[in-house]
Amino acid sequence: MSSQPGAAERLPVFVYGTLRPGQGNHDRLLRGRTTAEEPARLRGAVLYAGPGYPYAVGDPHGPREQLIRGDLITLDPARYAELLAALDALEGYAPGDPRNLYERVAREVLPDGGGTVRAWVYLTADRLARRLRDVGTPLPGGDWLR
Repeated sequence: MSSQPGAAERLPVFVYGTLRPGQGNHDRLLRGRTTAEEPARLRGAVLYAGPGYPYAVGDPHGPREQLIRGDLITLDPARYAELLAALDALEGYAPGDPRNLYERVAREVLPDGGGTVRAWVYLTADRLARRLRDVGTPLPGGDWLR
């Protein structure tokens, strides 16, 4: 599933790089500002090595067993808009901007505890995604922390 919900929809966020618990941007932007954090997986994407952080590239035609490991983060409702704006800025995302490094999209995420949850995911924007598919280095196992 890859749809763009309304701007007012308050989804959790699936993180797979520097925003994961214990990493620098999590400590700087999210620590103490979430209500839940749990390991999860994203299906239908490939994780590529980047300069100090990874890139998740959507691959809807890839094998179903292709997964990215990360964490499902539920933002503090009282600070949701502020936190989502900070995440958008960190990820170089502005709605409709052709210069975006990432696009924020809604995807189904698989929490390790079972079930599926609709969440925001920052996927690499098309122009860079095409380049990564051609010459990028996929991370084995889809886990940036390994």
